[in-house]
Amino acid sequence: MAKKKSEKVTIFDTTLRDGEQSPGASLNHREKLEIARALSLLKVDVIEAGFPIASPDDAKAVKAIAELVRGPSVAGLARCVRKDIEVCADSVAPAKKPRIHVFLATSAIHRKYKLRKAQSEILRQAVDSVKYARKFCNDVEFSPEDASRTEPPYLAEVVEAAIDAGATTINIPDTVGYAMPTQFGDLIAYLFDNVPNVSDATISVHCHNDLGCAVANSLAAIQNGVRAVECTINGIGERAGNCALEEIVMALRTRADAFPNVHTNVKTENLYKVSRLVSSLTGMSVQRNKAVVGSNAFAHEAGVHQDGMLKERSTYEIMRPEDIGIEGSELVLGKHSGRHAFRHHMDRLGAKLNDKEIEHAYARFIALADKKKTIYDEDLLAIARAELAAMPSVYLLDYLHVVTGTNTVPTATVRLKKGKEIIQDAACGDGPVDAALKTIERMTATRGRLLDFSLQAVTVGKDAMGEVTVRVAFGQEVVSAKSASTDIVEASAQAYLSCVNRVLSNQGATPARKRGGSGKTRAA
Repeated sequence: MAKKKSEKVTIFDTTLRDGEQSPGASLNHREKLEIARALSLLKVDVIEAGFPIASPDDAKAVKAIAELVRGPSVAGLARCVRKDIEVCADSVAPAKKPRIHVFLATSAIHRKYKLRKAQSEILRQAVDSVKYARKFCNDVEFSPEDASRTEPPYLAEVVEAAIDAGATTINIPDTVGYAMPTQFGDLIAYLFDNVPNVSDATISVHCHNDLGCAVANSLAAIQNGVRAVECTINGIGERAGNCALEEIVMALRTRADAFPNVHTNVKTENLYKVSRLVSSLTGMSVQRNKAVVGSNAFAHEAGVHQDGMLKERSTYEIMRPEDIGIEGSELVLGKHSGRHAFRHHMDRLGAKLNDKEIEHAYARFIALADKKKTIYDEDLLAIARAELAAMPSVYLLDYLHVVTGTNTVPTATVRLKKGKEIIQDAACGDGPVDAALKTIERMTATRGRLLDFSLQAVTVGKDAMGEVTVRVAFGQEVVSAKSASTDIVEASAQAYLSCVNRVLSNQGATPARKRGGSGKTRAA
């Protein structure tokens, strides 16, 4: 008997669209381009670059990604509204393989409370929008939003009509993460059995993780015939997130027995690198026990496990660290290394920096090499990420001094630069970090509410850099940032100041002298 030919499961990455909608995960223009470049090297099939109608910046970023990326298709999201479709079409037009992704809710609860439209009206709007999108682009995807809570017969009717109208991909979203794997698999099977023209389009799924079933639901869909999955790096996204790209890809690779004759084109040895890049630029930390890419994913503490690992790795390890790109950290550079060697190592790690950024990164490296004896790959990546995340700064940290102790009131003295102006102030707090942040808040006249603060070592050793991640609310705007240093108070201040700078840049910077500083030291 001839062996059945393996079918490709298309990996549609929506990190730059749904992933960025995760609270606090906003990205600047350069950061989006770097993630798009990394996704292209990862060899995903489709990059959903954004929601162009959302803002002029979104439209500009989608167009820039469309101009940059030449491997994957580049998709933009649009509501079933003509203006949305036109803006989306213009944004993805430069892509070698453009796609317009239109969506419209179909479930009873959305029809009644959000759209206030009858089934027939929604069906007509979906068909008209797909036909209109096809005038601009041959690759059109249609998503019946909240499909998992839509009556199956009506869902099948909408899917059939959208395919007839010219949709090349039909995406079935579990928009609110309500479905269970068996139920969702049955729904997919129902569509394959009841949509006559189902073979004329690629059927995809987009699962959310509200009940922790996004990956399981996506796998169930594949077992029932789906050949495309929408997912994000690290599973980031709205609310509890999306199906995690690294989990779905490695599940298909590791459990080929359960998923025979399917494969992806993803270059898995880049997974860990891309995971860390996205984590750094979005400020969304990867939990230690996260499947596949978490720092504990290949850690074995129990004696029985360690004994088995020493005898045969496969006793307790179903994947090899090198399969996802984890390699042993090793000394790569010293403080006497030159710029040429530094650039070579940055290129090896996949950090694409321009000449100016290399100079800034090299200066950071030399400063770090003076503080710690051993420089690891992760140290270099932390330096590279700082450059990739950099944006025009309203304020620069020039000097930080803290006084703290068991019988001392924690006090921080901070000096900031704004252009040619230097301002200095001091304040007290509950601890050295709190004192530093309060000083920055007072100097910039920008009040923020710290929502999350986390610290983890970048590498090993007493002199390891500490990477601080903060999420800060400024009124209704929530932003995140990371910074790494051998001094965790400095890292905390830099991360917080990055959040302040982002908010001020978005608002339009006010001159420093109007923010309470003339270069004089003020009392705490």
